[in-house]
Amino acid sequence: MTTLTRRIARKATVVTAAIVLGLGGLTACSTDNVECSTNACTVTFDRGVEAESSVLGVDVKLVGVDNGVVKLDVAGTTVSVPVDGSTEAQGFNITVQEVTDKNVVIRIQTS
Repeated sequence: MTTLTRRIARKATVVTAAIVLGLGGLTACSTDNVECSTNACTVTFDRGVEAESSVLGVDVKLVGVDNGVVKLDVAGTTVSVPVDGSTEAQGFNITVQEVTDKNVVIRIQTS
């Protein structure tokens, strides 16, 4: 391999790595209120607004909270999850971690 070929290969590797790393965070989550790992995301919804996020390729909406039960729309399926409880919908395990006057925090992961 010539010096020129090595330089071109090295630059191509650096550019490819930059593209993969730069786009990697966009594949799992789409908003600032979401923190993701490889197969799970924690979403903090603001209450009192139409809260919605795209997470792990599905749209998740906060429908409401009533008597400690959070109602979510997960890719068109409505589920009710008690605080500190969990359920499954559309191939995901959904856990409600916290409910306050201002926020609802859920964790959604592939099941």
